[in-house]
Amino acid sequence: MTGAGSPHPLRSRLRSLRSAAFGADPAGARMDRIRSSPNFADGVFQNPVAARTRPSGVPMTEFARIYFEKEARARRAPKGPIPLHPTTLTDLAEPPASGLRLTWMGHSTVLAEIGGRRVLFDPVWGERCSPFSFAGPKRFHPAPAALAALGPVDVVVISHDHYDHLDLPTIKALVSTDTVFAVPLGVGAHLERWGVAPARLRELDWNETAEVGGLRFTATQARHFCGRGLRNQQHTLWASWVVAGPEHRIYHSGDTGYFPGFREIGAEHGPFDATMIQIGAYSQYWPKGHTDTTPAPGAWPDIHMTPAEGLQAHLDLQGDRPAGVLLPIHWGTFNLALHAWAEPAEWMNDIAEEAGLPVAFPVPGRPFEPAGPLPTAPWWREASRPLARPWRRRAEPDVTQGEALGEVELAADH
Repeated sequence: MTGAGSPHPLRSRLRSLRSAAFGADPAGARMDRIRSSPNFADGVFQNPVAARTRPSGVPMTEFARIYFEKEARARRAPKGPIPLHPTTLTDLAEPPASGLRLTWMGHSTVLAEIGGRRVLFDPVWGERCSPFSFAGPKRFHPAPAALAALGPVDVVVISHDHYDHLDLPTIKALVSTDTVFAVPLGVGAHLERWGVAPARLRELDWNETAEVGGLRFTATQARHFCGRGLRNQQHTLWASWVVAGPEHRIYHSGDTGYFPGFREIGAEHGPFDATMIQIGAYSQYWPKGHTDTTPAPGAWPDIHMTPAEGLQAHLDLQGDRPAGVLLPIHWGTFNLALHAWAEPAEWMNDIAEEAGLPVAFPVPGRPFEPAGPLPTAPWWREASRPLARPWRRRAEPDVTQGEALGEVELAADH
């Protein structure tokens, strides 16, 4: 509880002095709604399956050593410029022939053209995913196209309030438009502070649905956490999202650890023409001397998925059928973990080929239609340093991975 009547008036006063980038705490009727949520207990939002959201069971000295090792730091970044699709805006000028087109802009940002509408997931056009302009994880590549040049966006969907998914500069750029915002319960407080009118918010608890322009937006479960400050009160919900139109259905995972709920989401809302699945910034890793192709759990093993878990999540969502197209997201744009920069793509590329699963690997900014030819060329290899592939062989690897410490903490955890 904050504001008038708060038992901690000094804390409330300090929070009121925070910069705009930190957002706002839910209060009043919004906080009443949060407290009445079936997913809120003991003063915080709860995960569907227990999840460690802070380092647990792994010596921090090990990760600190890896993080500051010069060679390991180099592997976490591309060796040269990341290729971008040069004609994004021209390609978007024509409507999708199949009625569904996806454009990955990098990290978790995807423009979905579905049912004659434009839906933008987790838009991040800012230079850093951080509350500060001078510090924090910085982009490896510019956005493939200017936000203003994209044209009207009907709905912006936000998965949760971490800085690499809810970006103040991007929201500010959209305040003067007519865009509607579909957000998890509690996140509306941030947007209202930044100038978004309450009438433009569709603020949903898990399993709630809102209809906008003939599309149905459903907030579904995810296994993650929230927060934009050092003191995380867990008063804003995190979610995955289902968007259903007259002819197509798509799914965006947001950030999540693997959990059995994917199968339930698929049974109720699937199958999907395409799923956008988080595969990067995982904490599992192969320490030196580890000879198993299964990685060891890292400091935050429960809140992000490895490519193997992401592929299984897609299959769960599709009822164990290799149906639909998987678009890997949450990799390539920021350094948020200790795994090599291109490892998520290489790992997913290998296991999807083994499983016979269609996976799209578009260059950032390249639109594609799930019903048409898929972009599958491993474009990242021209910008990647050599990679060990410990998931493919039983030998002592030369890979160091895990959740980043300094940068992730600065960005309020991802």
